[in-house]
Amino acid sequence: MWFKNLQIYRLPAPWAYTPEQLEAALEPHAFVPASSNELLRQGWDKPRPNGGLVHVVNKQMLIVLGTEKKLLPSSVINQVAKARAAEMEEAQGFAPGKKAMKELKERVADELLPRAFSIRGNVWTWIDPVNGWLVVDAASPAKADEVIKLLLKAVDKLPLESLRVQRSPVGVMTEWLQTDEAPAGFTVDMDTELRATGESKAAVRYVRHTLEPAEVRRHIEAGKQCTRLALTWDSKISFVLTESLAIKSVKALDVLAEKESSTRNDEERFDGDFMLMTGELAKMMADVVEALGGEAKA
Repeated sequence: MWFKNLQIYRLPAPWAYTPEQLEAALEPHAFVPASSNELLRQGWDKPRPNGGLVHVVNKQMLIVLGTEKKLLPSSVINQVAKARAAEMEEAQGFAPGKKAMKELKERVADELLPRAFSIRGNVWTWIDPVNGWLVVDAASPAKADEVIKLLLKAVDKLPLESLRVQRSPVGVMTEWLQTDEAPAGFTVDMDTELRATGESKAAVRYVRHTLEPAEVRRHIEAGKQCTRLALTWDSKISFVLTESLAIKSVKALDVLAEKESSTRNDEERFDGDFMLMTGELAKMMADVVEALGGEAKA
């Protein structure tokens, strides 16, 4: 299993919290299915069937936030409420007022909720207590914030910080494009976004398109800066670095895929993938931080 998007946080390295301590902290907040009258339920689920809430491989910890959400579109509520309002108007001779209509919609929602479809989702989090990384596999900061909020609720005084670097990712990525030179160990790929800083917010995006240095420089000289840049690290992992220091569209390249044996069972393959992923991503993130001037302490 490989994370697709990395929202990155920092822990003390090494972090002395044990898997057993983390398991005990998460247990009171374990996931249970939503009841018939609940719209949303979240809690910590088991990463592996028949396992605990914390899956450990080579000192690396994996946890997962489970979410169950009922699908009850407002359009359905409005449609049923409108029909009920028409019946009330016919019975009483006048249409329900604004307050009565609001209460009617609330009653309709309560009635329909037990029959609503449920959708399950998981957000995975990797904790590296050796190197001090905490990484949430989430495409948006808002989704990662849900995980962090519940983790802070479970783990008392969790010493968690956002990742900070010495140099602005926007400035550094723009510099790489302007000089047509990536840092050691990285190559620039064919996806990028250049955005103007002024009121126009003009943007140019290259998607699977060769980046011609002269053309890119013209955009930079016109005031645009790089906000997203596709890179490959050590010929092993491709990804997109963003202005907010998130790493997206992570993909292990063939050189890593070849290390995995197809003859192993599912459990061994899962653990092997996880061990390979954590080992390579830890080195990659360290190199990304170094390329951005090193880590900045609060």
